[in-house]
Amino acid sequence: MSGITTRQLTGKRDRVVNLNQKSQLQPGDILQDRYRIMGTLGVGGFSAVYQARDLRFANVTKLCAIKEMTNMASDPQLRELTIRSFEREASILATLDHPAIVDVYDFFSESDRSYLVQEFIRGKDLDAYLETNEGKMIPQEIVIDWALQLSDVLIYLHGQKPQPIVFRDLKPSNIMLDPFGRITLIDFGIAKIFEGGEKGTMVGTEGYSPPEQYRGEATTAGDIYALGATLHHLLTLQDPRLEPPFSFTERPIRVINNSVSPALEAMIMRCLSYQPKDRYQNGLEFKEALLTIIQTNHPPSPTTKIGTGALNISSPENREQNIPSPREDPITTTGSLGIVPLWTFKCEDEIRSKPAVDSNLVFVGAFDNNLYAVKANSGEFFWKYPANDEIASSPFVYNHQVYIGSADNHLYCVKQHNGRLNWRFETQGPVYSSPRADFDHVFFGSDDAHLYAVNASNGKLAWKAQVHGAVRSSPCIHDELIIIGTEGGYVFAVDLSGKVKWQYQARRSIVSTPVVVDDMVIFGSYDATIYALDVTSGWAVWQVRTKRPIVSSPVVSGDMLFIGSSDGSLYAVDIKRGQKMWTFDTDGQVASSPAVWERSVYFGSTDGYVYSVDMKRGQKRWRYQTGGMVIGSPTIVNGILYIGSTDKKLYALPV
Repeated sequence: MSGITTRQLTGKRDRVVNLNQKSQLQPGDILQDRYRIMGTLGVGGFSAVYQARDLRFANVTKLCAIKEMTNMASDPQLRELTIRSFEREASILATLDHPAIVDVYDFFSESDRSYLVQEFIRGKDLDAYLETNEGKMIPQEIVIDWALQLSDVLIYLHGQKPQPIVFRDLKPSNIMLDPFGRITLIDFGIAKIFEGGEKGTMVGTEGYSPPEQYRGEATTAGDIYALGATLHHLLTLQDPRLEPPFSFTERPIRVINNSVSPALEAMIMRCLSYQPKDRYQNGLEFKEALLTIIQTNHPPSPTTKIGTGALNISSPENREQNIPSPREDPITTTGSLGIVPLWTFKCEDEIRSKPAVDSNLVFVGAFDNNLYAVKANSGEFFWKYPANDEIASSPFVYNHQVYIGSADNHLYCVKQHNGRLNWRFETQGPVYSSPRADFDHVFFGSDDAHLYAVNASNGKLAWKAQVHGAVRSSPCIHDELIIIGTEGGYVFAVDLSGKVKWQYQARRSIVSTPVVVDDMVIFGSYDATIYALDVTSGWAVWQVRTKRPIVSSPVVSGDMLFIGSSDGSLYAVDIKRGQKMWTFDTDGQVASSPAVWERSVYFGSTDGYVYSVDMKRGQKRWRYQTGGMVIGSPTIVNGILYIGSTDKKLYALPV
């Protein structure tokens, strides 16, 4: 394997560097003709971590972190076995998908070294945070927030099938904290594979590792011990690596930091029990105990629900869930009028899209493959047009034509007055993106990772722009820009010629449809963040976190923005300052995008209700229960709210 090299660029010339003769990569070195080393982030006994630039993204600076591990095995068979073990572990890591787990982009081996290419996280690890905090105690509320985030990622890892994934090396230096308070695990101990020839090597870190891990036992309860040791360190500032092994019981937290509540201290000390059976057994048990402490000190509203996982609005498995049965008497707040539908219209399958209203007609797509037109004043059937697969896209009306996408890979243009096909345009993937039309063209995305511009009259392609990932977001048209999000976590701003003006990368998928207000582009992401970017440059203006991923699209009224989250809440945000004003909790996930009418905001939840909330104070005005999850979004015209439900019905409700 000798002679395999990497290149170093010096001016206009390439200089060959032999990896076998280099102790450490230098700025300018290039791996795999793709990754240019920018600098060193950290060095250990058998590994180093570098910041690098991915050269395949020629027009933007795409940064990544590359972990380099040295294969010290002298025996050729053992060397090959080590490489296979590395590739197996790296492949597993690459399949993990959680906002608090660093993404793995690539892995490869060259000479006696193996490389893991990962997401570059801006921020500092908690070890560095402690060093720069100058010995100040960290407020309990902040540590609890970090603990909740860590419990969520442990729930994800411990819930993997066919067997749980045990992190095995949870400690402050393996926990990154970004500028917005988000936690990310950055090291799964994969470098330990390359230390297999060392006697006495143990996966884990002394002081944080549980007793049984020294005997080679790795269980989910061991991760709970390491979590407890980490929390003890954060709350007391006592580094367990400098203390006698397993001496936490001799160092009670409140003796050192009396601002910590007795309940939290008792919970952490249970995590640090010597016997695994005496601890919380996994991330879920830990989180439930922590939530009990939080709710005891700060009781939630009666409708609060803490859930895990984001709702995939287009996933077929989400279509077969237990749903609430319809109520004969809608629940309302005391003193409000009972909400009775003006009419309902039943389709043949679930409605997950947003209705469009024009010329006294309501248009809505359903999972029965049909686009429906019903009369707005009566709910009377007018016509339907069948696609060849389910419709989750929302219709858009433009120049007396109705445009809608389908999972059959097509965008359809149907005549508004009779439902007859005008034209259809084929892409190479399902069209879940909802179209928007302006400048005599229709703009929409496809799962084939392209943004399309099609002539609105004849369906001829004007241009298509390649974007990084499937497009489930809908375009926002602002001045002469088309702005759209992708499953790859990017937001693209494209001009009317199809040229990309700027792009911004979030940490997870973006299915939320952007909105532009006050020269800011605002949208939500699966990374549980609401972003505001400068519309001309794509630079970040502010960010607001929710507790879980965001599918909902924002709506703006005055200086307030409203958006739902899969944590079950509707958020109200001051767009000038980028600060949360209030949240309203439901018993489900809020994938529905809200609508504003006069002084109220309206939206649906997977708990089966349509809600009306006072937009200034966040107090419930009324709620109406349908017979299924309400994932679709409302449209309000002339004081009537039109919304679909997974109970297959389209509702017309007075606001």
